[in-house]
Amino acid sequence: MLNTYEEALNWIHSRLRFGIKPGLGRMIGMMEKLGNPHKKIPVIHVAGTNGKGSTVSYMRSILNEAGYKAGTFTSPYLETFNERISMNGIPISDADLVRLANAIKPVAERVEAETNEAPTEFEIITAMAFLYFGEMNPPDYVLLETGLGGRLDSTNIAEPILSIITNAGFDHMNILGNTIEEIATEKAGIIKRNTPVVTGVEKSKGLEQIRKKAADENAEVYVLGQDFQTSEVQSHTEGETFSFTSPFGNWKDLQISMFGVHQTVNASLALTALSLLKEKGHIQLSDEQVRQGLYAAKWSGRYEVISREPLIVIDGAHNLEGVQSLTKTLRSHERGKTIHMLFTALEDKEYGKMLNELEKAADYLYFTEFDFPRAASSASLYNACRIENKRIAEDWKLFLKEFPKNLNRDEMLIICGSLYFISQVRQYLLADKKKILGE
Repeated sequence: MLNTYEEALNWIHSRLRFGIKPGLGRMIGMMEKLGNPHKKIPVIHVAGTNGKGSTVSYMRSILNEAGYKAGTFTSPYLETFNERISMNGIPISDADLVRLANAIKPVAERVEAETNEAPTEFEIITAMAFLYFGEMNPPDYVLLETGLGGRLDSTNIAEPILSIITNAGFDHMNILGNTIEEIATEKAGIIKRNTPVVTGVEKSKGLEQIRKKAADENAEVYVLGQDFQTSEVQSHTEGETFSFTSPFGNWKDLQISMFGVHQTVNASLALTALSLLKEKGHIQLSDEQVRQGLYAAKWSGRYEVISREPLIVIDGAHNLEGVQSLTKTLRSHERGKTIHMLFTALEDKEYGKMLNELEKAADYLYFTEFDFPRAASSASLYNACRIENKRIAEDWKLFLKEFPKNLNRDEMLIICGSLYFISQVRQYLLADKKKILGE
């Protein structure tokens, strides 16, 4: 029996020792013993290398504006573990997490005893989400984000009403494959029989694999740039404005408060998905609800402005595609500013290629490291960087306490890299903004 929140969290995290083990058998075993709660909820399943969280956030916000109750399952978290399972954007309570852990623990132990295969941490959390949404607190819709890949991801036992594949890029290649085609095939694994799919995957970047799987499953497929598109994108001080055309309707001057042209793509995926559900009679949705929902959507840690004076931004750009989106956003929003960049990464990421991209945008690069098992050393990052204006900042907390005091109005600090690092930075900066940033 797990009596406290801390005990429940410690038990969940103890499953990390079982690593990553792709496969659905353990999940199916746990769900069967729980009465298959995952079959009781209408799911929108979201896979992709980047943009999953933002796309989910746009859909959740629009659904809430339209009066629907929307559950979300996302990863990782930035402030509290409970964020991973949320209802209408509000993380589950500590008490609910303890109840869920106590319900899942004996089931996981039975599956391990019967199969000699221990459920992993992510499988435990996924099972908790299905039980919460299927039995404890049923929503109108669950927006379900894959953890890794798609085909063998623990979320893929879901029976969705619609699937979304945001994109296919180079990440987790040790598991998903070394080519875009291999990675796209894994993402396409979430496509189900007679279930429509919306995708932002581009031609020559895995689209052929998406179309093939959709054809095999008799699934309608809607492709960005072919079946729906954005246009007239304009950046401004509060986000982006764009127009949108699709088979389900056209919108002019839509506004989002997230920064970056890539966020208009994520918004268009969300809008296409919900418009398709409206077309099929699943939801009711007005023009005003769409506009309000898009503008109200937030996703912490993605080009998030922590302070205006001095200008400090955090961004969880943790792979090559994420870094490319970040540099484009910096060019469109911060033109003319001197850019100081604090960066760190995990050692299993292709940080050399990421740095090649960041060097195009940063005037000064600072490298640090943080307490995490797979964190790259600051020395390794420093040695991989080719620009002269670089240095090591061993103690990132001391750096953030002192460095911002010297920033002028025409300068900014962007903190980027591993989402695990961004989570720690965000909590540190927001915990005492007055002391750290002089607010």
